[in-house]
Amino acid sequence: MRVTVLTRVGCHLCEVAESDVARICGELGVEWTTEDVDADDELRAEYGDMVPVIQIDGRTHGYYAVEEARLRKALT
Repeated sequence: MRVTVLTRVGCHLCEVAESDVARICGELGVEWTTEDVDADDELRAEYGDMVPVIQIDGRTHGYYAVEEARLRKALT
């Protein structure tokens, strides 16, 4: 499994989501990464107003905030 956080520079909610994902994935031994939606025209068009976006293996899991219990369940 791989978690991706779609983010934007200067986005406070994105920073919080990255911190939450880093902690949870670190505890569970799951790889994770970030991707800037503004660096890709297609991502910006699809997700630009919904960041942060949490994806698991390329599928959208959630928007705006990490739901910790739900993310943990999806990763175990």
